[in-house]
Amino acid sequence: MKKRKSALVVEDEVLIGEMVQAALADEGFDVHVSHDAGDALRYLKSGKPVDVLFTDIDLPGGMDGGSLARCARDLRPGLPVVYASGKSNGVRHTSKVPGSVFLQKPYDPVQATMLLAQMSGADDETGGEIASRASA
Repeated sequence: MKKRKSALVVEDEVLIGEMVQAALADEGFDVHVSHDAGDALRYLKSGKPVDVLFTDIDLPGGMDGGSLARCARDLRPGLPVVYASGKSNGVRHTSKVPGSVFLQKPYDPVQATMLLAQMSGADDETGGEIASRASA
């Protein structure tokens, strides 16, 4: 039996978070959604599995997605990170962690799922099934 990949989605807009959660769950991911960086850090510190972090850049509270990603990498070196923002200059105002990817909002949930699967290695384990469904 294959190990299910897990994603930590950090999105303050509830409907977007639910949409991404549903799309990832449909592809076999275990998904935890946090609505701010503090909750996401608590989840990361809990030791629960996280194979990829998908975070909005603009988050409520004192920490943005860029700072969250740096803290996440301190806790879990090598954790794949995907940033999202609706502001075209959003990624310029944060220092991205090495190897991370930026996804412009609005994005297609299928394309986001495909990207997260690739970043987490889930696409390798499914023999490319996720990518082929996304291109269909």
